[in-house]
Amino acid sequence: MTNLITPRLWTLFGFQADEWRRGTAEELQASNARLILSLEDFQSLDEETRRGAADRIAVELKPAEPIDPLLPYLDRMELVALSFPAYNDGRSYSKAALLRTRHDFRGAIRATGDVLIDQISHMLRCGFSEFEVSNPVTIRRLEAGNKGGIRYHYQPAALPAARNGYAWRRLAS
Repeated sequence: MTNLITPRLWTLFGFQADEWRRGTAEELQASNARLILSLEDFQSLDEETRRGAADRIAVELKPAEPIDPLLPYLDRMELVALSFPAYNDGRSYSKAALLRTRHDFRGAIRATGDVLIDQISHMLRCGFSEFEVSNPVTIRRLEAGNKGGIRYHYQPAALPAARNGYAWRRLAS
């Protein structure tokens, strides 16, 4: 039997209570809860519901799912969750960077699934702001104030970088 750990929500301010929960389109209609829906459930909603309840609807995208269906609603959405079903599937990094840079999304971007301490620094640079963490080692290190990562970077990022003294370093535009 596998020892399952309930995911905990971590932000740059530490571990937080999670005001969102996963739900379905039917649950959204029956309550005022803040729900994270699958893309399929989100698309099954009528236009009036999508727009009227945008402040309490979040969508979780799997790596193979496009962000395009969310684009008309991003200005009202508070959260987009991007799934990492396996640590070696990096497609959600690209989606986070696109949401921040190309689509100017200012809400929270949450990493879900197999989130490891070694990924968090790069996820932050790509634009993630929240992390559902269930890995015990990652939880312990975050509780100890260690978010991992390296100090200097050569590649541009979705988040503005501080100058580090390297004149040849590329910076985000």
